[in-house]
This record gives sequence, C-alpha cells and structure tokens, in this order.
Amino acid sequence: MEQYVTTIQTDCSDILIYTFPVLFIATLGCIFLHLVKYANAHDERGTSKGTRFASWSRPAITKGPLGIVSWTELCFLFMFAALLIWTISSYTHGLFKRITRQSAAMMGVEIWQAKLERLALILGLVGNICLAFLFFPVTRGSSILRLFGLTSESSVKYHIWLGHAVMALFTAHGLCFIFFWANTHQLSKMLQWHKVGVSNVAGEVALLAGIAMWFTSFSRIRRKLFELFFYTHHLYIIFVVFVVFHVGFTYSCIFLPGFYLFLIDRYLRFLQSQQRVCLVSARILPCQAVELNFSKCPGLRYNPTSSVFINVPSISKLQWHPFTVTSNSNMEAEKLSIVIKNEGKWSQKLIEKLSSTTAEHHFQVSLEGPYGPTSTQFLRYQTS
Repeated sequence: MEQYVTTIQTDCSDILIYTFPVLFIATLGCIFLHLVKYANAHDERGTSKGTRFASWSRPAITKGPLGIVSWTELCFLFMFAALLIWTISSYTHGLFKRITRQSAAMMGVEIWQAKLERLALILGLVGNICLAFLFFPVTRGSSILRLFGLTSESSVKYHIWLGHAVMALFTAHGLCFIFFWANTHQLSKMLQWHKVGVSNVAGEVALLAGIAMWFTSFSRIRRKLFELFFYTHHLYIIFVVFVVFHVGFTYSCIFLPGFYLFLIDRYLRFLQSQQRVCLVSARILPCQAVELNFSKCPGLRYNPTSSVFINVPSISKLQWHPFTVTSNSNMEAEKLSIVIKNEGKWSQKLIEKLSSTTAEHHFQVSLEGPYGPTSTQFLRYQTS
C-alpha cells in the first residue's frame, strides 16, 4: 500500500513539474498581452508600444540557410541546441557507463548488443525532447509566441525542422530495437503490449503513422498532392495517442502541454472557420492579381504585416492559403482587404471563378485570423 501511494505521489509530482510551467506561462502571456492591448487602445497617439521583448524581434540574420532570424529566434536556437547537447551527453554518459562485461553477460548478450539497446533508448529519449517543442510553432494564436514577439508564420520552418528531427530519431529508435531483437532472437517482443510500462505495439503504430506524415510532408509531394498531405497529416492524433500508450502518461507529460495548447487553438480556429464571411467586393486588377474586400466589425484591430487564411469551398474545401492583409484597421474600420497574386493553380481557379461569377454573394469564403505580431517596430516613431 505504501509503495502504491509513493508511486501516485511520484506521478503527480512529475505531471506537475512537466505541465505546470508551460501552462502557467501561457496563462500569464494571455493576461499580459490583454493588458498591453488595453493600454494601446487608450494610448492618445494610437500607436502600439509593443511588448517587453519587442526589441528582440529585430532581425539578427538576414541571409543564409536559416532565412530571416530575429534575436529572439537566435537565442532560442542556441538554447535548444544546448539542451540537445546536454541531453545527449547526459543520457550517453549515464547509460553507457553501466555497460560492462558482467552486466552484458547477465543480460545474455554481447557488449555491442547491449550498447545498441542503450543507443536505441537514447534516440527515443532525445526524440521525445524534440517532440515537446513540435506543436508550439504551429499554434497560431499562441500567447507564448506573441509574448516573445514571434508569430506562427515565421516559426513554421521550425515545426518542419523539428518534425524531420523527431521522425528521424524515432525511426532510428525503432530500427535499432528491431535490429537488437533480431540479433538476440527476441522478435516476439514486437507483439508485446504491456498494460504497465512500455508497450511495443503502440510504439510501432505511432511510428507507422509518423512515417506516413513524414513522407507526405516533403515539399514535392506536399505541393503536387496537397489533399494527400492534408489528410495524412491528421494522423498526428493517432501518432500522439499511441505515443502516450507507448511510454505511459506520466512521461508523456513532457510533450502534452504543447499539444494541449495546440488542440485549444485548433478548436477555436475550427469554430471560426465554420462561419462564412461577407465578401463586400472583389475585383481583378490589371496585373492579374485579385483584390478581395471583406466586411469586419469595427472593434477588430490588427497590426500591419498581419495575415489571414482564406478558404474557398467552391475551389477546394480543404485548402487554406495565407495572405497578407493590405488594409489598415485604423483607417478602414469596417473593411479588411487582401491581394492575391496569380501564381498557382488555386489562384488561377479563383480568377476564373470571379470572372464567371456575376454576384459576389454567391461566392462563399471562409476566413481564419488575422494573425500577426503584437507590435510593429516602425509604429513607435513619429512621422512628420
């Protein structure tokens, strides 16, 4: 009985340690951003003062493979690299030093086989660290990103990199274990589903779902077969659920806070996307670009460089495309405008649809957003 109570207390403490800091920061971020928005609304000059971290959002790198990287992003990149280096070195030192001839003999394996098993475990543990950060960049309405002056649009590339890292590590993790079981005549372990501890079958299901998402996310497949990419990417639900079954709920609390915030954001975006916005006017410009003007409530405020996601069900019920808002919420209180260039099949179909449509009210559009930075640096300066 005492051992059972101790186990429950340990699980509760682990859950509190892993989940509370992230959710607490997200809550404080919501409160802080609300106060900043309230203060800006009562600013006599009508300009956005930004957040405490506004100066860190200035570009630190403008050329190179990383693209445009702000000081905040650069700082997080260094901290994440340091975390991975420390994690790998810590796990490697802690697990490999226990491997001796005596310990390998007691396990009934050779030294290299014991090291292979430890390596497979390390790959899974490091992959779980990367998984903990995977959902933050794609949480569009995240208070954590906005608190540090980041946007989901500029952070999507980190989600892509983290996704590649997670699947490369988890795939290597699974292959190493399969190779170890094959060399030690234990392939039957692939069919084990333990109610307590690690479930191998659940890990295999999660890995297969992850590989399906991984292969369809490469740019060539994603651009040519977007519908396939979109449908397959919804396997993230199966992936996360079976990862929880694989490692247990307590250890899953490392990545569940980010996934929980993503689910809240996804649900709110789903509710918004179900509403059809009122298209006031649409016109094809001489440069073969399309200008769409939507009606909005006067209380909706957004900063320059904000973007919205547009869906036209008559063209594709699944495709959502981001576009920069061209209107100013301070000067055009009841209208939101975007300009779409003719640079793809979707935009070409849009132009053909508008050309053949005589009444705009027959042209249904769904909208998500606008999303954008909490402040814009150049708004802090006076103009003559």
